Amino acid sequence: MSAIPEFTHERVLTSQGARSGLVITVALHSSALGPALGGCRMWTYPSWADGQADALRLSAAMTLKNAAAGLDAGGGKSVVALPMGEHIDSERRRAALLDLGDLVELMDGRYRTAEDVGTTEHDMVVVRERTAHVVGLPAEKGGAGEPAGATALGVYSSIAPTLEAAFGSGEIEGRSFVISGLGQVGGRLARMLAGHGARLTVTDIDDRKQQLASELDARWIAPERALTTEADVLVPAGLGGILTDAAIDALPVRAIVGPANNPLADRSGAARLQQRGIVYAPDFVVNAGGVIHLEGIAHGLEWPAIAERLTGIGDTVRSVLASAAEHGTTTLEAAEALAYARIDAARARQTVTA
Repeated sequence: MSAIPEFTHERVLTSQGARSGLVITVALHSSALGPALGGCRMWTYPSWADGQADALRLSAAMTLKNAAAGLDAGGGKSVVALPMGEHIDSERRRAALLDLGDLVELMDGRYRTAEDVGTTEHDMVVVRERTAHVVGLPAEKGGAGEPAGATALGVYSSIAPTLEAAFGSGEIEGRSFVISGLGQVGGRLARMLAGHGARLTVTDIDDRKQQLASELDARWIAPERALTTEADVLVPAGLGGILTDAAIDALPVRAIVGPANNPLADRSGAARLQQRGIVYAPDFVVNAGGVIHLEGIAHGLEWPAIAERLTGIGDTVRSVLASAAEHGTTTLEAAEALAYARIDAARARQTVTA
């Protein structure tokens, strides 16, 4: 029997929803920097335990993301596990969102949920019926609205410093990019890159996204070719875990920067990428635009101030890449060190005042 990994979370609630019958997990990883922030993922899993494991993994990543972004927010995540091959109608979906609200409420304000993969800003209105601890409501409801634009801007701001590290110049025009995933964030990012003269190869599991490819004069490829198509930069913009050892060994790119959470199948992949001379901009630094936007709106910031923080993500990426080069670490280790320095300082302050 393999050893049980160390439990690092503050609190985890897993329950079968009283209304929906679906298994829902709310995972609070850390509130050292403040009430945790992390969205709700509604996705299909082989079992409820896989959904729970995803919540644990994603919530830990949110701790790093929020800390590295300089936010006074901890890390958490929620997952509604949908059964394989089972259709969820609108009535059961609403029931699941109400069940989620009840679980979030049990966290006593230490965790705030928002939209994520499989959920929308309008879903958060339903969750709000059961708990006040939800952000990312539609703008007409007084919320931050869709955060994808902010996330895309943060990723775009990360590309120049990544190109500088890989090629010595941050110039986007003429550089080739493979974008895997043309959802809310990937699609917006593709438009930004195309508008600045990038040469794009794109793909998505939804064939209807070929229309966007045609609009941007981008080359369309099948999803399974995303990791084997030659380019300067790979932009993972779908689900995580795609960069396995075998995939890394065959990657025909010089850099990786994109909004997908946890693209590395294993953290050892960061060292493997480094050994191959591929510059990796850590995902939780690059894709923090959404949470920066949500926190900014929650604290009453106007768009110019939020936009300044979003473009500042590029400075953070530049600092992480420089630190890794200076100290001989992977870029993942450098980014984690940045995040944990803030968390450790917050815990030290709490110990002194306790």
